[in-house]
Amino acid sequence: MKKIMMFILFSVLCLAGCASNADKAEPKEEKKEQTLKVASLIPPMTDILEIAKPLMKEEGINLEIVVLNDNVQPNNALANKEVDANFFQHVPYMEQYNENSNADLVAVQPIYHAVYGGYSPKYKSLENLPDGATVAIANDPTNISRSLALMDKYGLIKLKNGATSTTATEADIVENKHNFEIKKVDLLMLARVYEDTDLTIMTPAYAEPLGLKPNKDALLTEGVESAFAITLVAREDNADSEAIKLLAEKMTGPEVKKFLEEDYKDSALPAF
Repeated sequence: MKKIMMFILFSVLCLAGCASNADKAEPKEEKKEQTLKVASLIPPMTDILEIAKPLMKEEGINLEIVVLNDNVQPNNALANKEVDANFFQHVPYMEQYNENSNADLVAVQPIYHAVYGGYSPKYKSLENLPDGATVAIANDPTNISRSLALMDKYGLIKLKNGATSTTATEADIVENKHNFEIKKVDLLMLARVYEDTDLTIMTPAYAEPLGLKPNKDALLTEGVESAFAITLVAREDNADSEAIKLLAEKMTGPEVKKFLEEDYKDSALPAF
């Protein structure tokens, strides 16, 4: 009986030892958190990313928002793989960058339409604009086209047939009977020169800090049928990744839609 008891005890110890060794040999694998870097500029772009951040965290992805200072850095950072995506631009601007820089940026998901408008610090209607009035517009090619098309739409100038909001240049102006002076400035400088102009054409992101809203203050506005929705952008080599797809999903979710409809209902219209 004593031998039997010793054999049983020995067997139990052996089994316990094997189990212990097995636990050591096969430790539980911890899921490594992934970081996704996204470059942006100003609200409501950054606000939308902040809304998406905790939603991405729930999926095991750390969304790192990289706030930059001008409208060139986000594309350079993305093209150079310093960030994984950016959120600040419309597709025509991205396409112009690709052409000029031989880059391979791609649109992932349109998020919202920033209502483009023209504002005057001096006049209450377009009819009051004097001959020779100064009109400030952004100086990049895509926003030049967009601004000229908007001026044409409201009869301030006339463009030749075939000139569109994505192709028009100053060479396409066939009539400027009031001799408006079109002043091209850096996009980020539009708000700063506003008081020194007769009319400034800009997005709500730059108008609202001045207390200007498209529905109340703009003398001319662009509709949501435009090709200029602010869009999440990635590169060809990562646009189809699960992390980018997940970010696009969170940025078009009910939380973002509610935010736009409640906080930016007059100036940023959902594009999803």
